[in-house]
Amino acid sequence: MTHSQETIGFVGVGLMGHGMARNLVEKGYPLTVIAHRNRAPVEDLLGRGATEAQSLEELASRSSIVFLCLTGSPEVEAAVAAMKPGLKRGSVIVDCSTSDPTSTARIAEDLAGIGVDFADAPLSRTPKEAWEGALDCMVGAKDEVFRRIEPVIGAWAGKIVHIGGIGDGHRMKLLNNFISLGYAALYSEALSLSRKVGIAPETFDKVIRGGRMDCGFYQTFMACTLEGNRASHKFTLANAYKDIRYVESMANAATVATTMTSAVKNSFASAVAQGGNGPEDYLPHLADFIARANGID
Repeated sequence: MTHSQETIGFVGVGLMGHGMARNLVEKGYPLTVIAHRNRAPVEDLLGRGATEAQSLEELASRSSIVFLCLTGSPEVEAAVAAMKPGLKRGSVIVDCSTSDPTSTARIAEDLAGIGVDFADAPLSRTPKEAWEGALDCMVGAKDEVFRRIEPVIGAWAGKIVHIGGIGDGHRMKLLNNFISLGYAALYSEALSLSRKVGIAPETFDKVIRGGRMDCGFYQTFMACTLEGNRASHKFTLANAYKDIRYVESMANAATVATTMTSAVKNSFASAVAQGGNGPEDYLPHLADFIARANGID
């Protein structure tokens, strides 16, 4: 099968998936999607030329490559189980979620028994880059599977790195998120301490911005604090908490002490326990929860 003959299924057209799917259909790939809770992205994609499946089994039967962009491993496992009767031998499922590598390996082994390949291709960056087709993607896949899916991933990714075998993409994604979520916890606590000792966020930012501690993540995070842009980084605290638990689990399995991981996890656990588990409780809002815990408005 040539790349030009691939038919694409997409499960999970949410904050990230909508932009990814839009790039696939607008760059000429036949695309089948399925609705979940929110029909608005599906209607938009249908207007661009996609078709809608009424079940995951139907979506699988129409697709040579299926992309999953879901919350985590339980949702991925459920979706794969529902698709399994419709999957064609020789097709590929590509999991773009941030998932547990142990689950990834188990799913891949199960699908190999019916002649279906599995790859993990988690993402980095934000919904803005998803819409622009400029996401970063780290891929765990057999070499021949990577060669097949790389040009399709290229429809929505600007940077693609083949990390290694199945599960290695998810392992690298967890390392990536450990660093980014660690930044979020550090920024949040630093901002609280800054306020407590009488240094305004604007003054704090004048020192950090443009210096060696500045980065793109810092800028989207601080847009909430400085500009009041509550949607500057649309990644939920609940998802962040899930991801850092996966990091801790991976470290436990590898017999690595989790001094920093557990400290970051506890920052997010506290925020979620205080009610920061809604669909619009985003990553930069962690600073609010840490501030309140320290008696700061």
